[in-house]
Amino acid sequence: MDPRHEVTGLILAGGQGRRMGGCDKGLEPFAGRPLVGHVHERLEGKVAAVWINANRHLAEYEALAERVVSDRESGFQGPLMGIHSGLCAVATPWVLVVPCDTPALPHDLVSRLVTGLGEGDIAVAHDGERLHPVVALIRTSLAADLAAALSDGERKIDRWYARHAWRAVDFSDCPEAFANLNTRDEKQRLEARLSEE
Repeated sequence: MDPRHEVTGLILAGGQGRRMGGCDKGLEPFAGRPLVGHVHERLEGKVAAVWINANRHLAEYEALAERVVSDRESGFQGPLMGIHSGLCAVATPWVLVVPCDTPALPHDLVSRLVTGLGEGDIAVAHDGERLHPVVALIRTSLAADLAAALSDGERKIDRWYARHAWRAVDFSDCPEAFANLNTRDEKQRLEARLSEE
């Protein structure tokens, strides 16, 4: 698989940001630019295109990605709905989903997920201690199955993955790369750490 032709990156920025006071996390300033810009940079040039899944401030996001895809159903229904919306919209056979609040993702994320996929349909990052279900490479043809799961009320990513041939991909050498920002304190600490690198 050549990810520069067969994979579309999809940054999930469609949530409500409840733990950060309802802010639109992807647009939160981080080290001088929007948080989502740092995530975009980690994927740019390594996949066919980088899209953003967003449900607010669409004009701002459109300036930061090749395309913005909103959830197919309203009501902030969670990351599975964002993933489904991306799977339905892209033309590539694979989608790489990542959250908008992980600015330190590994530079080799794409290549390692592709390698770790093997014959599977889904490859999910594992930091040695826990799985990161919203950092995953997913076969686009699973869109119909995900639509059925959503219509049955499923909102848990790991339960949907369990229906398919999925692989955990080892990133235990860089667990700090998956730090995500749920509070302003976490944001300040990670800004300080990245500024020292």
